[in-house]
Amino acid sequence: MIKGILFDLDGVLLSTDQFHFHAWKALADRLGISFDRHQGDRCRGVSRMESLEIVLQNSIHPYTPEEKQQFAAEKNRHYRTQGLTPADVPEETVHVLTELRRRGYQLALASGSKNAELILQKTGLGSLLDGVVDGMDITRSKPDPEVFCKAAQVLGLSPRDCVGVDDASAGVQSIRAAGAIAAAMGPAAQAGEGDWNLRTLSQLLERCPGTEAAL
Repeated sequence: MIKGILFDLDGVLLSTDQFHFHAWKALADRLGISFDRHQGDRCRGVSRMESLEIVLQNSIHPYTPEEKQQFAAEKNRHYRTQGLTPADVPEETVHVLTELRRRGYQLALASGSKNAELILQKTGLGSLLDGVVDGMDITRSKPDPEVFCKAAQVLGLSPRDCVGVDDASAGVQSIRAAGAIAAAMGPAAQAGEGDWNLRTLSQLLERCPGTEAAL
C-alpha cells in the first residue's frame, strides 16, 4: 500500500526555471559566454556544479576549481535575491498537497537543491509537507537514490511504500533505484520514463485514493 509521496521541487511543485536561467545567464554574460534556453534546459535536474560545466562549455578559457567554486557561489547569490512569493505556487499544487494529506498520505520533499529550504519559506510550501530532504542533507546527486531513500526515512517509511514524483530523467532513475514507484512529469513523462506518466500533478489524485487511515 502506498503510504507516502516524495516530491521533487522544481518542475513538480512549482517552477523556478526562469530564476535559475536568469542567474546562470547573468554569470555567462559577465564572463562573455553565450548561454541560451536550450542550455538552460540541460541544467534542469542536475547539481549546481554540473550546471556550471554546461554554462562553461562555450568558454575558450580554462578555469581553476577555485574559480569554478566562486562562479557557482556568484550564481547562487543572484538566484537567492530573486523574489519568490506564495503567488509563484500554482493553485493546483496547493490543492493536490492539501487533498493528499486529507486522504492520509505523508508527504516529503526530495530535492537536490541546496536552496530548497529558502524556497519553501518564501512560498509557504513547507507548511504542506511532513518532511524535507534537500541538497544540504545528501552527498550524492540524482540519479543516485540517496535523496529519495532519505525522504522516505524522514517519514518513517520504506521507499517501497512510497511514490516518488520527478520531471527529470535523473530523478526518475533515482526513484526507481530507491525502490519506489516512479511518477514522471514534464519531459520525463513525455518520454514515457515513469511507472506512471502524469500530464498534470492533479492526476496523482486519480492514482492515490484515500488510505485506510483516512477512510
